[in-house]
Amino acid sequence: MQSVKQEKTVVLIKPDGVKRGLIGEVISRIEKRGLKIVSLEMFQATREQIDEHYPKDEGWVKRLGEKTLKSYQQFGVDAEKELGTQDPLKIGTMVRGWLLDYMTSGPMVKMIVEGVHAVAMVRKIVGSSLPSQAEMGTIRGDFSVDDPAIANKAKRAIHNLVHASENLQEAGHELNFWFAAEDIFSYKRAEEDIMF
Repeated sequence: MQSVKQEKTVVLIKPDGVKRGLIGEVISRIEKRGLKIVSLEMFQATREQIDEHYPKDEGWVKRLGEKTLKSYQQFGVDAEKELGTQDPLKIGTMVRGWLLDYMTSGPMVKMIVEGVHAVAMVRKIVGSSLPSQAEMGTIRGDFSVDDPAIANKAKRAIHNLVHASENLQEAGHELNFWFAAEDIFSYKRAEEDIMF
């Protein structure tokens, strides 16, 4: 069993985060938390790569559609009128397509973050995937105000700056998908003896 101190997670700084010059800010917040970057690279994802990155199973796609429908209901938007359907699976398929467009719209930065409860810690640093609901002090709370109602009306993905693995299983998949073993480094941060 891997040490809790060596838990790994994947972070992608999305095209809007790169274009807004927030690469250093994201890295700084991660490192200040006591986590370490063990792999880092700027790259341009292909549509095929992003298609493999995001789940394709019907349950996940349907949940995307359900979230969209909930957002439409909350803001009094008629999904049938806007999207031509109220079927969560069909809407989820549309939203997934918008995600593919968004994630291939410019370069991204991919990194592996390692440390104590890295998955949960990075999720806290990043904040809610809905920036308008993210707490101040998080990356999304401080630097983005995008909202599902705005994004859905424009038929695009929510611009939320970063992706962070949701759980250990997802982190494992993404780590193996985006990184080669030789691109992952091991080192000791100067303060590790003091922190642990």
